[in-house]
Amino acid sequence: MAERMADGNAALALLANSTATGGALIALILTFGPVSGAHFNPVVTLADAWQHEMDWRDVPPYIASQIVGAMAGVVGANVMFELTPVSMSQHIRTGYGQWIAEFVATFGLLSVIRGTVCARSGAVPFAVATYIAAAYWFTASTSFANPAVTLARGLTNTFAGIRLIDVPGFIACQCAGAAAATAFFAWLIPPLPKSKYAGEVIVPHAREEKHVR
Repeated sequence: MAERMADGNAALALLANSTATGGALIALILTFGPVSGAHFNPVVTLADAWQHEMDWRDVPPYIASQIVGAMAGVVGANVMFELTPVSMSQHIRTGYGQWIAEFVATFGLLSVIRGTVCARSGAVPFAVATYIAAAYWFTASTSFANPAVTLARGLTNTFAGIRLIDVPGFIACQCAGAAAATAFFAWLIPPLPKSKYAGEVIVPHAREEKHVR
């Protein structure tokens, strides 16, 4: 839709794309968060398993579902706009600038998720959506930041697409960015005991500070 209505204006198409993505993410995370934790992203699932927040046995079906869902979404979008259901992308996205951008985008996404969960979990849908919408603009790659989405975008020869030959480089950098963010936050904010929640630790600290005053 953005590509057709922008009439060749790439900036306008990107603005439409980022706005639609941000709005949809808020709605989808609020909808599916209570069901599955709104795991739409394999690197988020892997990070949670790494931090013992989900069982490793659940990882393969989660990732399989994410990939199938992303591909089904691309096919559905192609059909909806009267394109061939699967049209292999010819959109070139490669080079060290793009790879660094995907590392940065994914590092930032995992940082936003882990930091917000610890401080104010109810704000996660809004934090993630606004970050992704912004990252469309401040990264050279337009912030895919999701291996399942990256793979699926290879199936559409539109503004959002990526050549399949360029996919492995993107996914490798996404995994590296996610791993770096997870390791960093494991050091920055050590896991709480299972009987504790972030609010239980933060609130007493605020009371102690008030008492000292």
